[in-house]
Amino acid sequence: MISGERFIITYRLTGEEQEAYAKARDICVEQTVEYPAELLQPGFIRDEIVGRIESFTKADSAYYADISYAVESTAYELTQFLNVLFGNISIKPGILVEKLDLPPGLLNAFKGPRFGREGLRRLLTVTDRPLLFVALKPMGLTADQLAELAYQCAVGGIDIIKDDHGLSNQVFAPYKERVTKCAAAVAKANKETGHSSIYVPNVTAAFGEITERARLAKEAGAGGLLISPALTGLDAMRYLADDDSLALPVFSHPAFQGSYVTAASQGMGIAHYALYGQLSRLAGADAVIYPNFGGRFSFSRDECRSIVAGTQVPMGHIKPIFPSPGGGMTLEKVPEMLEVYGKDVVFLMGGGLFKQGPDLVANCRYFRQIVDTLS
Repeated sequence: MISGERFIITYRLTGEEQEAYAKARDICVEQTVEYPAELLQPGFIRDEIVGRIESFTKADSAYYADISYAVESTAYELTQFLNVLFGNISIKPGILVEKLDLPPGLLNAFKGPRFGREGLRRLLTVTDRPLLFVALKPMGLTADQLAELAYQCAVGGIDIIKDDHGLSNQVFAPYKERVTKCAAAVAKANKETGHSSIYVPNVTAAFGEITERARLAKEAGAGGLLISPALTGLDAMRYLADDDSLALPVFSHPAFQGSYVTAASQGMGIAHYALYGQLSRLAGADAVIYPNFGGRFSFSRDECRSIVAGTQVPMGHIKPIFPSPGGGMTLEKVPEMLEVYGKDVVFLMGGGLFKQGPDLVANCRYFRQIVDTLS
C-alpha cells in the first residue's frame, strides 16, 4: 500500500529523561493519527502511519529524538509536510525542531530553488565575491523618490536592490507605479554601467493578489521577487518559485518568523538551521534574509553559522542557497562578516548605507570597494 520510505525529524526535548521520552512518544501519535494510542489495533496504522522513535539520546543537557514518518503521510504537499513536522506539537512546550533528514522519495516532490547560489551568480555575472544587497527605504517616500534611490544604488555597483519589506501598495508609493519606475531606473543604470543589477519588489500581499503582483513585476522588468513567507505561508513562496511563467529568483524575508526561533534557548520552536536553511530551500527561496549577529536583533554568531550550514547541507537535488544577513549592518562590520561567512553570502545593507554620508552613489561604491578588496 505504501513504499516503506520514511523521513526523519530530529526534535530537541526538555525535561528529565522520563518526561522527554514521554514527549517523544506523544509526538509520534500527535503528529500522525491524533488518536488514543491504546485504541490502535496491531496492523498497518500502528505499524506504518504512527511516528516511530528511531533514536533517543542525551546531549548538551537536552534529549534528542529522531522520529520517522511515512513519506505518504505528507501527501507530497508542503503544507501537509509542515503539519506533520510541527503541527499540533507547536502548541506544546519543550519541543524544538532541530533538523530534517528527507529521503529522495519526498525530496523529489519539491523543486526547491530555481536558481540557488550558482544560478544567482550567473544571473548577476558575479563569480567569486559576496553579492551586495540594498533595501530601499524609508517607508513614506514616493515612487519617484524610491526609483531615484534604486538608480543611484545600481550606478554605485549594488547587485540587488529590493523594496524594503514594509513597502506594499500604500497610497504614497502604489505598487504598480513603484515597481514600474524602480525597474526602469535600474535598467537605465545597467545601460550606463554595464552591470547586471536587478530590482526586487515586495510581492507579500493578500493571497489573491500575490500572483498578480508577481506577474506585474515580471512584465515591468523586475529581476526577482521578495516575499515574507511567514506572512503569506511558505507554500505561497514555493508556488512563486515553481512558476515557469515567472522564472525569477525568490528572496525570503524573515518578518513574522521571529517567534519560531527566538524561544529556541527555552527548547521551543524551530532551530535556525532548520527554518532559515532547510525549510527555506524546500520552499524555493534562492536567498534567505535573516538578522545578522551584532546588529539590532538577538541572533548570535553561532546561530548565524548554523543558518549557513542549513543553506548548504546536502539535500538531494535541492540546491544550496545564499544566506543574506542584515539588520543593523554597517560598513565597518563587513571585514568581520567576511571572516565569518566567506564569499558565498549576500550582504544586505539598509540604513547603515544611508548613514555613511549624503552621497548614496559614493556610499555604494565604497561598499563595493571594501568587498572587492577583501574578497
